[in-house]
Amino acid sequence: MAYKKILVAIDRSSQAEAVFEQALDLAEKEQSTLMLVHFLNWEPQEMMSPYVGLGTIADVDLYGSLRKVHQENLQIHVEENKEWLRSYARQANNHGIAAEVSCQLADPSVGICELAQKWGADLIVLGRRGLGGLKEIVLGSVSNYVVHHAPCSVLVVQGVATPTIELSTTATPVTTDTK
Repeated sequence: MAYKKILVAIDRSSQAEAVFEQALDLAEKEQSTLMLVHFLNWEPQEMMSPYVGLGTIADVDLYGSLRKVHQENLQIHVEENKEWLRSYARQANNHGIAAEVSCQLADPSVGICELAQKWGADLIVLGRRGLGGLKEIVLGSVSNYVVHHAPCSVLVVQGVATPTIELSTTATPVTTDTK
């Protein structure tokens, strides 16, 4: 199957480079276009709830002020992430691959699937954190959600494994005197 439009969902984790490299390799082989996307999950109610709720006129002013500051900070984060994505797009362009960038405010799981549908992606490439068991149940898994809800094929790139400590086979055994 030919993948002409590859959606590459990356975050600021250590896996981003591996996910991008895998997508770039596929794009070069298939002569595909890339859409590099990053999602910022924005929950304004959670940020405001500790401060607002007494039902006074001061709440309205405080809520408005906090919301404005939060929106300004969010816009800064969006622009920083767009520039970060543009650096990947330039790398793709240097390899002769057309690339677009998008930084969106949405839940990453749902946002990836919706963007893939709107853009007409043939393939989604994303990484996984490697959570399992209770952590995955509590925190959720973007890759798991996307695999089960995507409108197209999905490639999940396993991140770099953490190094394990190897025991030396030439270690001197330790003995204890039991006298």
